[in-house]
This record gives sequence, C-alpha cells and structure tokens, in this order.
Amino acid sequence: MALQTKPFDIAEHLNTAEEIRMFLQEVAADGDEADFIHALNTAARAMGMTEVAKKAGISRASLYKSLAENGNPKFSTISKVTKALGCKLAVV
Repeated sequence: MALQTKPFDIAEHLNTAEEIRMFLQEVAADGDEADFIHALNTAARAMGMTEVAKKAGISRASLYKSLAENGNPKFSTISKVTKALGCKLAVV
C-alpha cells in the first residue's frame, strides 16, 4: 500500500489573528514583494476570502485576481487587505 499524502497548506494552520500577524511579519522581514503578496493570499484564505473582501471593501473576484500568483495588486489593495486581516503596514 502506498502512503497517501496531501500538499501542506499553511492556511489550514493559521487559526487566530495573532498567528496571521506573526506569519505576515515573518514574511515581510525575510521575503520579497512576491512572497508578501503570496502570504496575503494565504492569510486571506485562512480567514476566509469572502470575509476579507467584505472588510477590505473589494469584490471577492478582485481579491482573488489581485493576490493570484501572477497578480499585480495596487498598493491601495495591499493596504486594504492588510487592514482587513487585522494588521497594519509600518516602516521601522
């Protein structure tokens, strides 16, 4: 019998606002722009894309498109999504 596995999805393990915040902080500190956009996608999936889109004031389809692998979100979208996730952008 072959061992069956499934791909690891960090979104399944981000259960609290604190875990999402720490995840985004880590990616912002160690990753590049593409990594951060991917992390926003992961965090939004963890919280629920519909809920994040509603809080951000954008359509769910627009959220998916903006945070897709080849998406190119505006800074305003990144800012809105970050706030919807209970975080804020800061320069330190």
